[in-house]
Amino acid sequence: MTTFPQGYPQTVLDEIARTRAVVATLHAELPRWGLVVWTAGNVSQRVVVDPPSGPGPDDLLVIKPSGVTYDELTPEAMVVCDLDGNLVDGTRAPSSDTAAHAYVYQHMPHIGGVVHTHSTYATAWAARAEPVPCVLTMMADEFGGDVPIGPFALIGDDSIGRGIVETLRDSRSPAVLMRNHGPFTIGKDAKAAVKAAVMVEEVARTVHIARQLGDTVPIAQSDIDSLYARYQHVYGQQPTNTTESDS
Repeated sequence: MTTFPQGYPQTVLDEIARTRAVVATLHAELPRWGLVVWTAGNVSQRVVVDPPSGPGPDDLLVIKPSGVTYDELTPEAMVVCDLDGNLVDGTRAPSSDTAAHAYVYQHMPHIGGVVHTHSTYATAWAARAEPVPCVLTMMADEFGGDVPIGPFALIGDDSIGRGIVETLRDSRSPAVLMRNHGPFTIGKDAKAAVKAAVMVEEVARTVHIARQLGDTVPIAQSDIDSLYARYQHVYGQQPTNTTESDS
């Protein structure tokens, strides 16, 4: 097993352990939602310590090891890498997609989680190099428009990561369909990125079925904008400012 560099404070080691547990648990969501087969797919999360302390806590990520089945993915099995994709701690080689994840974290500092699957319907749209058009209100809510297509890129270096960043940097979508490959999703943390992976497969499937029935009906851009704003800022349980006097 590799060992952490000297100087990591206990707060960082504790956060690494917590992140390993989170990432291991979230990997179980991929087969549960039918997004992966065999050992394909991966979830990663940036290691973030708040407040920052010690060397480089924001320069690490936790990800699935390569070629390991989902029922073997314990917290201890997860590997820790730096943002150049180098193994920092773990007993197995990192996922073959680690360089792509690392590139996203390097160039999108607000992103805390990345997911990759080969889910059937989303990957089918990627094989056609065709964006999923925004014809559902839930797409406007979640993606703020079409689910875009990213460029073709080979696995093994940061080429996929560059394509993800180039496509999503100025997009409201948390999902990109990399051409001839499949979906990658991003989020504030790994849970948000997993949710986006579930949702992109659902809308890809629904829109595919709708097109078998005939032409789909686009949603006006103004309505997409309104739906997106409501869902992102109003929907769900909002934090409240309570004081001792009104609690």
